[in-house]
Amino acid sequence: MSSQLKRSIRQTLTIARRDFIATVFTPIFLLFLFAPLIMGSFGAIGGLGAASVADGASDKTRIVAILPRDLAPAMTTADTRLRAAFRRDEAPPTLTVIEPGIEPGIAPGTDPKTDPAVVAARQADAQFARHDLEASAVLYGPLDAPTILYGARGSRAADYLALVAGDALAAQRLGSDMPRVVATKRQVVRDTPSASGQHQSAFFAVFGIFFLTLFLSGQVVGTMAEERNNKVIEVLAAAVPLESVFLGKLVGMFGVAVLFVGFWGTVVGQIGALLPPGAAAALAEIVPAVGLPTFVILFGAYFTMAYLLLGSVFLGVGAQASTMREIQMLSLPITIIQVAMFGLATAAASHPGTWLATVAEVFPLSSPFAMAGHAANSPGLWPHVAALAWQLLWVTIFISVGARLFRRGVLQSGSARPFWRRRARHAKAN
Repeated sequence: MSSQLKRSIRQTLTIARRDFIATVFTPIFLLFLFAPLIMGSFGAIGGLGAASVADGASDKTRIVAILPRDLAPAMTTADTRLRAAFRRDEAPPTLTVIEPGIEPGIAPGTDPKTDPAVVAARQADAQFARHDLEASAVLYGPLDAPTILYGARGSRAADYLALVAGDALAAQRLGSDMPRVVATKRQVVRDTPSASGQHQSAFFAVFGIFFLTLFLSGQVVGTMAEERNNKVIEVLAAAVPLESVFLGKLVGMFGVAVLFVGFWGTVVGQIGALLPPGAAAALAEIVPAVGLPTFVILFGAYFTMAYLLLGSVFLGVGAQASTMREIQMLSLPITIIQVAMFGLATAAASHPGTWLATVAEVFPLSSPFAMAGHAANSPGLWPHVAALAWQLLWVTIFISVGARLFRRGVLQSGSARPFWRRRARHAKAN
């Protein structure tokens, strides 16, 4: 290793250590570290409020069957049997069975309106105007050809009422309850990952890298604004090459990101050990194609590349801003870029092997996201070696271009001419 390379590495690590200490050893860092807990708390409070409102509304929602008294037990028994197949949050509204009635004050047979079918239709319409319950769907008429009315969000409830009516009709014609099937259930653990499990792990990989980079990489935008204002950057640029300054700042902020991920990764890992057996078994089905240990390594590598790629671009763009207002104006396009890369990589993970996946895997800013999804969908390892080298090349390009733009646009240094112009000028002078 040459002395110049050693010096560059030492200078880069010095800048990184300086920025890391200046960021971590401050009280505001604790607020940043516990920001997910604060946001989660607010989200939980809002979720509890929304859940209480939804539960209050669901308590009054009903599906109604207008049937004679002799058919009510068969309808109720059929509802109980079919409802057992639903989860609590997916179950249809509670069934209410009422008897068909005759309008008061009119003797049967004296007016066409006293026809039982007309009265049942009126009674069914009246259920939607009641204030003591909210009818989602109403069934009336004979069980072999019933009429079902339903509201704006009652289509599935109407389908369920038709199934219950068919079950009750079958029990009535049998003269007894429907036969019960006592099945022996045995859970099977797959030896190989399923296609759906691979797609789910691909989505989780893309979303995980997107969320972490969205939350962490945006902070590098403002790292140089304060130092531009107090002229510290000019002192650093005089003592250290700007490329080392940019890379050092990027590495220092990445160290902060690693500390953040390590802290919350440990917390989530401890919470995951407390999951019930059913949830743990469901998570076990989400297995990437390359295997879990290899996938963890690749996920860490691609998170590193995603942070360095986006961070180098944001650092170069943010270095051109001199005020907090300009930095705030840069936040929107930065967020749009990140969301666009997430959308492109998600589409690639859903359609592996297509031209869209190839574009996402080759384009530098989306490559880490897409290749993380590729690791979940395909067992091959050699594309990841090429992808990591490709991404590292673009990190170098972005840092070099950002430093050059900063040198020429902000420091207004004449030494930033391209090397081919410097060579031409040197040849002309000779």
